[in-house]
Amino acid sequence: MTGTLIDGKSIAAGMEQSIKQDIETVVKKIGRKPKLLVILASPDEASKIYVGAKKRKGEEIGIEVDINDLGTKASSAEISRVVQKANLDKSVDGMIVQLPLPSGISGEGIIEQINPNKDVDGLTPFNIGKLAKGGKPSHVPCTAMGIVQLIESTGLKIIGKNVTVVGRSNIVGKPVATLLLQRDATVTICHSKTVDLGMECKHADILIAAIGRPSFITKEWIKDGAVVIDVGINRTADGITGDVDFLGAKEIAGFITPVPGGVGPMTVINLMRNVVTAAKLGAGIE
Repeated sequence: MTGTLIDGKSIAAGMEQSIKQDIETVVKKIGRKPKLLVILASPDEASKIYVGAKKRKGEEIGIEVDINDLGTKASSAEISRVVQKANLDKSVDGMIVQLPLPSGISGEGIIEQINPNKDVDGLTPFNIGKLAKGGKPSHVPCTAMGIVQLIESTGLKIIGKNVTVVGRSNIVGKPVATLLLQRDATVTICHSKTVDLGMECKHADILIAAIGRPSFITKEWIKDGAVVIDVGINRTADGITGDVDFLGAKEIAGFITPVPGGVGPMTVINLMRNVVTAAKLGAGIE
């Protein structure tokens, strides 16, 4: 068996037209483009690459993206001031605080200060809490939503399927598990203390890897015909690799995402969709 590639670039491109139509509606209503503010203070060079990709995509589809680079020596108080100012600025529809932040600064503490309607990463306690309770958050975390869309693109019925999520982060692991539970999957979340991780993975009809360890999950851990979603972006001497040993895994999997070109484009396009949703919320557009 050779797994079918799940082309995140193509699926994201297919979502763009409806987003552009929504942008046209917003522009007619408020007389300007939707605006995203990215607050950058990360010492991580990869973060700047991610921010650049968000800016390019936003400008390509008609969203203004303003990057406020505070530098790696920014204090918690400085970042908080920018967040509070943006909360009150009616020209800013959505904002994200690019993680990680400098050592000693609580990313969670900063994110808690964002107005939930402007929280286009979907990570404030309000939005995560609404999601966990099965309510309607202002915004759903972008990567988690993108993963669900990738799975759905295969035609596989999620209901009743066994899902193993490797990684319990607040950004990916927990929210994607919640979204899949809401779709009536049976979900297992694994982490560094999981006993016999290989067995848990092998049981999965849908396997989601989000641990940040290059090529960690091998074909021996994958069920024949499983859908494999690789969230990892790891920079190695051989280039960018995922958390799954792709060459081996594609011999076993029914469907598999490449790295890059799988989850990444879906994260960015869902961020853009959340910005448009935020602009609609601000303008009172249904």
